Amino acid sequence: MKPEIVELRRISLRLVTPFRASYGIEHQRDVLLVRVVTPDGEGWGECAALGEPLYSPEYVQGAHHVIATHLLPRLCARGDLVAADVGPVLAAVKGHPMAKAAIETAILDAELRAAGVSLARYLGATRDRVVAGVSVGITGSVGELVDAVGAYIEAGYRRVKLKIEPGWDVEPVRAVRERFADVLLQVDANGAYALEDAGHLGRLDAFDLLMLEQPLAEAEIRGHALLARLITTPICLDESITSAGAAADAIAAGACAIVNVKPGRVGGYLEARRIHDVCEARGVPVWCGGMLETGIGRAGNIALAALPNFILPGDLSASDRYYETDVTPPFVLDGGRLTVPTGPGLGVDVLRDVLDEVTTSVQEVSMAHG
Repeated sequence: MKPEIVELRRISLRLVTPFRASYGIEHQRDVLLVRVVTPDGEGWGECAALGEPLYSPEYVQGAHHVIATHLLPRLCARGDLVAADVGPVLAAVKGHPMAKAAIETAILDAELRAAGVSLARYLGATRDRVVAGVSVGITGSVGELVDAVGAYIEAGYRRVKLKIEPGWDVEPVRAVRERFADVLLQVDANGAYALEDAGHLGRLDAFDLLMLEQPLAEAEIRGHALLARLITTPICLDESITSAGAAADAIAAGACAIVNVKPGRVGGYLEARRIHDVCEARGVPVWCGGMLETGIGRAGNIALAALPNFILPGDLSASDRYYETDVTPPFVLDGGRLTVPTGPGLGVDVLRDVLDEVTTSVQEVSMAHG
């Protein structure tokens, strides 16, 4: 397959509720979409990077620049390629997994649409619906948090994840657990703590949590392994898991009992599937994390979450959890679950009129001279 044109489109979407976590506050989403045009059709990908480099070193403007300046010229020089070629071709450019994932996804979407195969089928999905979880950011008060959690449970969400940080941890979690004794509950620290906080984090053991996600910094594999021996709540790694190799190493070190797989963070759905397989072979369950995606990224994540070792509910909320109007037909919660798209490729169509309304810029790159 030979991409003829790659379109880098920036859109702006306002979040229904500002999302605050340890890595900052998102009010308005500046999103980079990648559209690949081939002789057989088109494909779409979404870059998961946030507006500022606070969750990871990547950010939207930087991703746009690296794709246009460094990644596309290498793909152009390659000529014909399939999605599986993207990673090896771009390996000379260090880092930038979210930028690379956006390109790989767009090419994979185009490839699968032309073949009439859904992403879910291609990846090896075994379910037609997945259980939906919701991630709740840090709120202005504990009472506000409890009310927010109650609203999500009433809406049908089966699992709740609370963001925590020093000064906002034990008491908010206690309040939610006391109010909702039976809800599947977990917490996410985004690396906000140090190993010296083990005693304090151990106080969370009282609340019957599914997991404590990424308590320490990304590089602290040894620290996570030590912490795992000091607390009883299972540790899940997120930012530390950058590849299938990293997952295997973390598991071997005893640093985690659960793995969060975010396709953008690991370079795309193909590496995400490899991480799934590595964890499955070692008896470690995985779940799919979210990055406030539009319907384009959400469709791919739902397909991924239908694989057999995605045993735990992911951050796969309905579209209206984040956006009043999405750029695809919305994903709607049904009995606490979301339906896996079955159409070719990502299985969703972009709403062109909505897309035009929210577009802030478009850059077209011709690939014809490669």
